[in-house]
Amino acid sequence: MIEGTVVVETLAQRWPWPTPADPALEGALAYLRAPVDAPALERAARVAGTLVGVVVAVLGVVVGVATTPRWGVVAAATGVAVGAGVPLAANRGPRLAARLARTRALGSAAALVGRAAMCLRIDPTVERAAAFAARTGRGVLARSLDGHVARAAGTPRNGFDGFDEEWSESFPALSRAVSRLEAAAAAPPDERERHLDRAVSAALDGAREELAAFASEIRGPVTGLYAFGVLLPLALVGVLPAARATGARIPLAVIVALYDVVLPVVMVGAGAWLLARRPVAFPPPRIDASHPETPDGPVPALAAGVVAGAGGGVVATRVVAPWAAPIAGVGLGVGTVLVVRFHAANEVRKRVRAVESELDDALYLIGRRVAAGEAVESALDGAARRIEGSTGDLLDEAVRRQRRLGLTVTAAFRGDGGPSNDLPSRRTEEMVTLVGLAATEGEPAGEALVATAEHVEELDRVERTARRQLSKVTDTLANTAAVFGPLVGGATVALSARVAHTGTSAGFGAAPLPTGSLGVAVGAYVLWLAAALTTLSTGVTHGLDRTLVGYRVGAALWLATVAYLAAYVGAGVFL
Repeated sequence: MIEGTVVVETLAQRWPWPTPADPALEGALAYLRAPVDAPALERAARVAGTLVGVVVAVLGVVVGVATTPRWGVVAAATGVAVGAGVPLAANRGPRLAARLARTRALGSAAALVGRAAMCLRIDPTVERAAAFAARTGRGVLARSLDGHVARAAGTPRNGFDGFDEEWSESFPALSRAVSRLEAAAAAPPDERERHLDRAVSAALDGAREELAAFASEIRGPVTGLYAFGVLLPLALVGVLPAARATGARIPLAVIVALYDVVLPVVMVGAGAWLLARRPVAFPPPRIDASHPETPDGPVPALAAGVVAGAGGGVVATRVVAPWAAPIAGVGLGVGTVLVVRFHAANEVRKRVRAVESELDDALYLIGRRVAAGEAVESALDGAARRIEGSTGDLLDEAVRRQRRLGLTVTAAFRGDGGPSNDLPSRRTEEMVTLVGLAATEGEPAGEALVATAEHVEELDRVERTARRQLSKVTDTLANTAAVFGPLVGGATVALSARVAHTGTSAGFGAAPLPTGSLGVAVGAYVLWLAAALTTLSTGVTHGLDRTLVGYRVGAALWLATVAYLAAYVGAGVFL
């Protein structure tokens, strides 16, 4: 990070003209805690864009002299586009990143309100509830609330009021939930439960309504992206040979520029626009390189990728055609790197989901026993005996540790060697905290745990419903990226080769497009399509997460490569 800051500052000093401050960019960089200011970043981007544009344009002239003027024009135009795109990306990129970070943060709003509601059920003190909700959570929302609680200390404010002011514009439902939490603290005991239930429901209903509206809103743009970014370009590949057979000349340079430059840029822009409009995300657990089950470094993945890419290139040369070697090498090589690199993280993510699937039942059983006067330790043991699967295993291991080592309930889960230490699950961490609070508060916390269990169950239902609604929109993109698009692309290249051969034999029409060059151009587009559409589909449905996106893109590249080359060979047999 420090080296990057030095590079930005060094480049910024080379820009001779003043750059006005952009308030939106400054706000995004401040939210992301980036160690660089907006004017310096924009000046550095302009210098970098100018350098890159000039270098690529000069290379374009060289290519034009060495080959044909058309290729030179394409390369020079690409240089100009890249030179203009670098400053634009530097200005819009941080805004998009900040928007996505806020989207991820708002996914934990209902859980934060639920923790505050549980605390208010035990002690109707709004200051304590705000501090408890901030202290027991992770992520941006919890840190934000913690900061407001600290600033409110010694003042008439309680922390929730400043928190409400900061987030109400991004998520109005959170403002309604906070207002009802404050009303619950001041309400008589017989009305408090109703206010607390309404507070949690407000946060849940807000997420449900916004995601439903988002799913409906993006249906048209996604359909348009699918039609004009996938179907129409692939259909045009099959039309090209027929067009040239009638005498129309469509240079290969134009096809390369359209399929491998223009279309990818347009699709990235459209995908970024769609992702930026997602109001709330329920992201998968973050699993980074510090997790003990992930590889220590990228070397094994890179080695596997080199072997897969080289082997795939050799096989493709012998079975398909020499032009297929770079497509197989890149698709299989990069796909293998991503799959191997993120396979372990994906397995951890599956285990997290398995543990989280029964947490609401665990909280309910523990809460019922505690409300009946049973000790939390005994209630935890009873829940471990009744719940099966990964959640039951987690509880059982904690119970055995607690008995064997004489630990507290919280230490039994989180202590040295605890079962939740290597489980990057925010929801599990919150359950452990709530059960630990119940061990301190005793019987009064039992009903609060039961109510929290009901809220967790409802939150799970909201998440599942949201994913189903969004999957109806994005499944077509994912399937097209990995299978259908490559199949159509391979078949149309084979058709192009057959029509071109027939036209050449008959001696009519313009000179046919070289099958090798066309196959590489369309293959590059197919691989790009697999990566871009898989990223978009995963981001819209689950929220952008490095490990999940990386693993799915790797698998999609593998499938797309095999489908593309298999379709070319299979179609060639029957044509």
